[in-house]
Order: sequence, then C-alpha cells, then structure tokens
Amino acid sequence: MTGMVRIAVMVVGLGLLPAAAQEGPLGIAFVQAPEMASGMAVAHTPEDGFAAATAQCVAGGALAEDCLPTNWCQPAGWSVDLFVMHQEGVHWHEIICGLPSRAVAEQVAEVLCDIEARDWLSECQPVQFYDEAGVAQLPPD
Repeated sequence: MTGMVRIAVMVVGLGLLPAAAQEGPLGIAFVQAPEMASGMAVAHTPEDGFAAATAQCVAGGALAEDCLPTNWCQPAGWSVDLFVMHQEGVHWHEIICGLPSRAVAEQVAEVLCDIEARDWLSECQPVQFYDEAGVAQLPPD
C-alpha cells in the first residue's frame, strides 16, 4: 500500500507543476512584422507571450505569419525599443529587454544610439520604454 500512496503523491505533485510554473517571474515577448505592425506581451512562458504579442501584431494590421518573434526575456526587466535608420534609408527597431532599471535602459539607448560609434546610422532614438510589467512609459505620439 505504501507504494500506491507514493505513486498517488507523485501524480498529484506532478499535476501541480504547471500551476507552480505560472507563479514564476513574468517574461516579455516582442514580435515585429516589418513595415506593418508589432506586438508586445508579458506572460509566464515564451509560448504564451509570443501568442499574445502576435495577436496584438495582427490587431495592428499584419498577418500572423508576418509577425516574427524577435525577443523574449524572463524575467522581463525593463525594456527599450529603439527606432534605428541606416544612412541608406533602411530602418528597423532594436529591442533590448531584461534590464534592471529604467536608468539602465536609458543608458543602453544612449550607447546604442551613439552616431559616432555607429557611424552608418543616420537616426536612432528610443521610441518606448517598458517597465517590468510591460507598461509603456512614454506617451503615444
């Protein structure tokens, strides 16, 4: 009987693992559909985060298959979204997540947007900062 009790405890314990995993730190997911839309979401797993970020990207007008996963950080930390433009006119977003504070995110943006260090850029600026809960810190345009 002791063996049966042990097995029952293991089965019940294993059933609780997914619930326990849901209590871990939030991660943050970013997706981009070039020239169309983007998405960001916080979640406990990359799968859930990318699914929610893709849904946001689709709501912005892109097709799901065009919403490409770009970043996942867990814990989410602070994030910065940079708009970057090459001298030839090509532009993109660079997203850095998992940073310990807004001050560090601002410092990272300053370093990455140093036109003297990256002399092939014509423009670079932070367009959004996100806190650990994924809350946008800059007002919308």
